[in-house]
Amino acid sequence: MGNTRFIQMAFEGRNEWWRYLATLFLVFLGWQFVGVIPLFVFSYMKADNVQTWIEAAESAFVGLGINSNLYLLLIIFSFIGGLVFLLLGVRTVHHRSVKSLVSSRKTVDWNRIVLGFSFWFLVSILLIFLDYMAHPEDFINNFKLVPFVILVVVSFVFIPFQTSFEELLFRGYLMQGIGLLFKNAWAPLILTSVGFGLLHAFNPEVEKLGSLILLYYIGTGFLFGIITLLDQGTELALGMHAANNIVAATIVTVDWAVFQTDALLVDQSEPSLGIEMLLPLLVVYPLAIFFLSRKYQWKDWKRRLAGKIVEEKE
Repeated sequence: MGNTRFIQMAFEGRNEWWRYLATLFLVFLGWQFVGVIPLFVFSYMKADNVQTWIEAAESAFVGLGINSNLYLLLIIFSFIGGLVFLLLGVRTVHHRSVKSLVSSRKTVDWNRIVLGFSFWFLVSILLIFLDYMAHPEDFINNFKLVPFVILVVVSFVFIPFQTSFEELLFRGYLMQGIGLLFKNAWAPLILTSVGFGLLHAFNPEVEKLGSLILLYYIGTGFLFGIITLLDQGTELALGMHAANNIVAATIVTVDWAVFQTDALLVDQSEPSLGIEMLLPLLVVYPLAIFFLSRKYQWKDWKRRLAGKIVEEKE
């Protein structure tokens, strides 16, 4: 295979259009129905009656007094359901290996996952540190030993399932499927990045900051998509996405974000769409791509990011 070999991995299996519809239906079923069963059951047990439970469900169960660490875990189960059903669809509907969804290499490169995680964890911590040094008055100490230790365990063990579901769905399954449909690499890069951004349209951050914040999510989709195509695998993106969300859950929390956690710090500043969004998109993300390109000696960017997709017969 050539420089678009990651997308070409989809040729290993069967790719009739109905198989994609069937697998996406399975994903939706696992994500939005099966995966939420633990949350629904536990919240029903906490509610006094059915009416209370229905009213709580309309507000994402925030009024039931569920511990924040437990609530985070219960929410993550929905993504685990989606991930399990995605992998099930790839194996049974498309008749191809799960590995083909992850990497074009002979085996999954776990060193890349670790490096991606470590690299982005340090970058994220550095950005928070610089923000803290510049505006210490915006942060209050929220450290509580036992809740924080539980949060760290839950985050490091379970958040990677949530981020892996999103990466393997967008940068794996959809990237490959759309690539086969359009017979090029640039269309799936654009469509999966925009789709990834729009997936966050119902986050409370959008209600608080406005729809322009979606540009940040779309830009993050482009970051992970570009890295996936240049590296011909999702390993780096898997590690980076996990690090990003773990830092967001454990280091700094805000009262208007999608996850409310017992993080080390609470950012009480009034949110804005200024340098907080432009700095990552225009400076940090390009530098991250540059660093990784030097580390892994990526060449022939044009073909990797915009090359034609053809099946190479043996």
